[in-house]
Amino acid sequence: MMFGRRAALGAVAAGLAARGALAQGARWQAATGFADGNYHTRNLREFIAEVAQATEGGVTIQLHSNGSLMPQPQIKRGVQTGQIQLGEILLTAYGNEDPFFDADAVPGLVQNLEDARRLAAVQAPFIEARFARQGMMLLYMAPWPQVAITANQNLTDPAQLRGLRLRSYSPISTRLAALLGATGTLVTAPEVPQAFSTGIIQAQLTTAPVAADTAVWDYSRYFINAAIATSKNAVFVSRRAFEALPEAQRALVLQAAERAGARGWRLASEAQAEAEARMRARGVQVVEATPALLGAIRTAGQTMIEEWAVRAGEDGRRMLEAYRASRG
Repeated sequence: MMFGRRAALGAVAAGLAARGALAQGARWQAATGFADGNYHTRNLREFIAEVAQATEGGVTIQLHSNGSLMPQPQIKRGVQTGQIQLGEILLTAYGNEDPFFDADAVPGLVQNLEDARRLAAVQAPFIEARFARQGMMLLYMAPWPQVAITANQNLTDPAQLRGLRLRSYSPISTRLAALLGATGTLVTAPEVPQAFSTGIIQAQLTTAPVAADTAVWDYSRYFINAAIATSKNAVFVSRRAFEALPEAQRALVLQAAERAGARGWRLASEAQAEAEARMRARGVQVVEATPALLGAIRTAGQTMIEEWAVRAGEDGRRMLEAYRASRG
């Protein structure tokens, strides 16, 4: 009888301990390099709030935005090493680490957001496999609006690009400038207004939200929608931290991630429309690229797609085949 009573008391104590551990819950640290006002950060905060609500506080995530905990180049490594449990990165920012992450930046690969969705669907398994090898798990991806051109003249003819000092922001965008006959000049976003005013650049590659946020109307008269590329952010978690959660909580986190991914595509479209409206209100001419300009960009893009496929190896070839098949 004594043994039975001790066993029962032990079971009760174990149950109380388990409840206490569950009540304490998981406390994760998360980092993003983007500011609070950015729609990607707002989307991530909504995901975090949904996780906390769905798990009844069982999983709480503290977000450090705007690079306040660690700069974007360190975030992926921070999750890998366990310094933080969750991170958000711009995939193309890690192209030097793995050319596969550069696919989003290749000009002409996607023509619109629907193409970008198709690309994301075929990319995901390859990205998941890469993250898994490094002890991480992809939660969701969300796009940026398409890369466009701003300039003080409407660039309707590819000949206008020859010798043009074009602001670039990465090796791929510099390569595009060269193929178009322009001179690529690396300039960070905060430096763009001064670079225009001093003649360092005459045009730039950028997105509508970034153009509006940097008061493009102060230095450019035209915003030219050229559908050059569509980059994406990836939000991911430490696999060790994720697998430490009870199964029910893991399912709730994944459900919230699925909603955040879907929401991200809608927010990208809204951000594009809002930024274009802001620019028009300030006198910027928002125009569609001419067929001639689009043709030149796509010709250059085809060369760059082939170059990227060589760098990305067998996985790059397989992804391109799957993407082209998805477009019909």
